[in-house]
Amino acid sequence: MSLLLEVCSASPESAIAAEAGGANRVELCDNLLEGGTTPSAGTVALCLKRVTLDVLMMIRPRGGDFLYTDIEYDIMLRDIEVAKSLGVCGVVFGLLTPAGKVDKARTGRLIEASRPLTVTFHRAFDMTADPFEALEDLVELGVDRILTSGQEPSAERGIPLLKNLVKAAQGRTVILPGCGINENNIAEIVARTGVHECHVSGKHQIPSRMTYTKPKVCMGVPGAREYERTVVDPNRIRALRAAIDRWE
Repeated sequence: MSLLLEVCSASPESAIAAEAGGANRVELCDNLLEGGTTPSAGTVALCLKRVTLDVLMMIRPRGGDFLYTDIEYDIMLRDIEVAKSLGVCGVVFGLLTPAGKVDKARTGRLIEASRPLTVTFHRAFDMTADPFEALEDLVELGVDRILTSGQEPSAERGIPLLKNLVKAAQGRTVILPGCGINENNIAEIVARTGVHECHVSGKHQIPSRMTYTKPKVCMGVPGAREYERTVVDPNRIRALRAAIDRWE
């Protein structure tokens, strides 16, 4: 089975680059520095117009933890309606209880609202207290895939848990490894875990086209590099595809 490459993209420009590099699917989100939040309707609409591959839309009202207020939850429900009206293939979200368990009641309602779109439970999974209990809860709820680093800072370090999650899932849901997967480690991760899909970024930095700058004034996080943009590099996606093709 050929490996499916999902590329995290924060703009139509990045989605176009991902497709040019050989990606199979993009996860479209905003605010990568916060782990991804819901992209604008305009961003999604233009992305769908410019690429032919499958587009998943992140449903996350803010950065930080995954314990949402009632208002934030209502925002997620409304954003799912928007996602369906725009014509994406799937949505990506994750909700937890204060005790670090999957919020089954709220997650179940979001899944029901999302159908017939596919549903990915994102890396909120990596913040659960018991990954195997969380896996069974999500299988029961019917999620299509779980994005996870194996509860480690990177998927490479999470290989032992990823392997056991694939075994425990028994094909009932897809285990989608993500975080820190690159040209140098993708083949090892796939070989040691038995996964059939990978979530990658393949990003690089592009300097601003501004000729006048004022570095002492910050518009966001102090110290952040605001005069450059992070976008997908099609050459890195090609390199990822080539690395796995050599292994296969």
